[in-house]
This record gives sequence, structure tokens and C-alpha cells, in this order.
Amino acid sequence: MKRCMSRLLVAFIVMSLCSFFLTTSSPAADPVIKLKYATFFPPTHPHSLLHAEWCKEVEKRTDGRVTVAFFPAGTLVSANQTYDGVVKGIVDIGLSIMSYTPGRMPLSEVIVLPLGYKSGAQATRMANAFYQQFKPKEYDDVKLFYLHAHGPGFFHTKTPVNKIDDLKGLRIKSDANTSKVVAAAGGTPTTMPMLETYDALKRGLADGVLLPIETLKGWKFGEVCKFTYENWGNSYANGFFVAMNKRKWESLPKDIQQIMDKLNEEWFEKQAKLWNTIDDEGREFAIKSGQKIVKAGAEEEAAMRERMKPVLDAYVASMKEKGLPGEEVLKWCLDYLKTAPAR
Repeated sequence: MKRCMSRLLVAFIVMSLCSFFLTTSSPAADPVIKLKYATFFPPTHPHSLLHAEWCKEVEKRTDGRVTVAFFPAGTLVSANQTYDGVVKGIVDIGLSIMSYTPGRMPLSEVIVLPLGYKSGAQATRMANAFYQQFKPKEYDDVKLFYLHAHGPGFFHTKTPVNKIDDLKGLRIKSDANTSKVVAAAGGTPTTMPMLETYDALKRGLADGVLLPIETLKGWKFGEVCKFTYENWGNSYANGFFVAMNKRKWESLPKDIQQIMDKLNEEWFEKQAKLWNTIDDEGREFAIKSGQKIVKAGAEEEAAMRERMKPVLDAYVASMKEKGLPGEEVLKWCLDYLKTAPAR
């Protein structure tokens, strides 16, 4: 009996020691970090698909330590609330358009100006080069992943536009920044969110849009706008941000931060190429669907550039009032585009 009790005691001690060493040398696994990513792009839009892929890649590269739930189509926060939503922590990561928060990113408004962009890849690379060059403080309240910008913005209308003067009086969908381009070209700016634009065109509340050609397919605007006026004199590119809540970012383990930084470097280039791809697809769609594309001649382009000069001058004056180097930034961007490839 004593021998049996002794064996049981030894077994108990061994099990206790094993349990002690297991719990002290192998701590419990860290809980999974769950993040929310919001954008206004429709679920099937190529950009939504690209960023849904980013979410999956984060989970893969962190071995499941981080999961990211993706919320497209403004289901979590609207496009114009996305930046504030990121700052306040309503969402962890957000993608939206700078122009939807007018005045919030003043120096970056240079990206939206009619600078004569040749492609979305060119505009995207310039946007990030601008950020790296000037590091504007307007993004200090977030962790900025990267900036990007769409392809050349042109007028797509429900009625024919063969020359600049045909834009007069047309109600053109725009936002706080692109409304200046519309007005300078002679149109009537009609500000509205992207998600409301298709219905506005269908119901006759707008006569056209000032957007890249990819929207004829990606946003189905080609179903209602059958005419495109391609004038490089007003070619602008709306700027986009991809940003994360700063406190959430700082709470992440360093190795996860490094994984995300590396991923964002890759995704920035994917983003640049995607803008070109969807513009090419949009143009192909427009041609196949019978879109009438009028390409402005040299005189019309020169005339449009003259109309756009006050828009550029207004930016410089506005930045000067704010104590920001608008003139330097504008010159730097124009010089960059002179040699930057379109592809």
C-alpha cells in the first residue's frame, strides 16, 4: 500500500513539474488581431477585389495572427466619413478620396489639379513621390499606407460635346476640388457622391461626369453617358488615400508592422498598374459599346489649358494664405510629369 502511494506521489510530482514547465516556457498564443477595412468602391469593382486580396494576404503573411474584415460600398462608413472614421477608430483601415474631406489635406490638393496626366500609373507614382518629397503634416493623425490617383479625367456626357463651348451650362458631377475644373471649362458643377451619380444621371439631375474613362465600365456610367470629350488640357487625377488608425498601428507588434509596410510597397505598385489596366478596359468597353469619343485638337487643348491656369493660380494663392509651399509643390509636380513614364 505504501509502495503504491509512493508511486502515485511521484507521478503527481512529475505531472506537476511538466505542467509548470509547459506553462512557463510556452505562453498561451496571442489573441488574433481583428481589423476592419472600409472603402466606398462597389464589391465587384477591380479596386475592391485588389484590396480584398490585400486583406487575405495580411492574414497569410502573419500566419493568421491578423485577420482583416473588408467592407466595400460604404457599408461601414460613407466615402466622405472614411478619413474621420479612421482617425476616430470607427474603422481601422480606410480607402477613400481626398476631395471628400475638403480642406483636410490642403497641400495634397495639388494632385487633383488639371496637370495633364497621361495615365493613372503616372499620377499614382507622382502622388507618392510628392508625399515622400514634402511629407505634409496633414496626414500626421493617421498611419498613411500610401496615396494613389486615377487615370486622366475627361468629360463624359449624355449629349454630344464636340468643342469646349458645348460644355456651357451642362450640369457635371464633381466634388469640392473637381468643381473648379468643371467651372473653368464652362460647365455647371453639381457635387454629389459617386454612389448617387448613376441614379442622378438616369433621372436627369446631371448631364454628365468629369471622371476617368474606366468609370464608363466600372461604375456603369457608359449606360447613360454616350459621349466622351477627350481634352488633355483639363486632364486631372483625383487623389486617394489608404490609411490606418494611428493608435491601432502603434499597438501592433513590430514584426507585423514590418510585414504590412512591405505589403504596402507591393500593393502601391499593383495599384498603379491597376489604374492603367482598368482605364484600358474602360476605353475598350466604350469603343465596343458605341461610345462617341471626340479627341480635341491642338487648338482646343491649348484653349483648355488657358482656362485651367486660374485653377492652378488659385491653388498657389490658397496655399500661400495657409503658409504652405504651394508654388514650390506645383512646380515640382509639373517638372516630375515632364519625364515620368505613363506605363
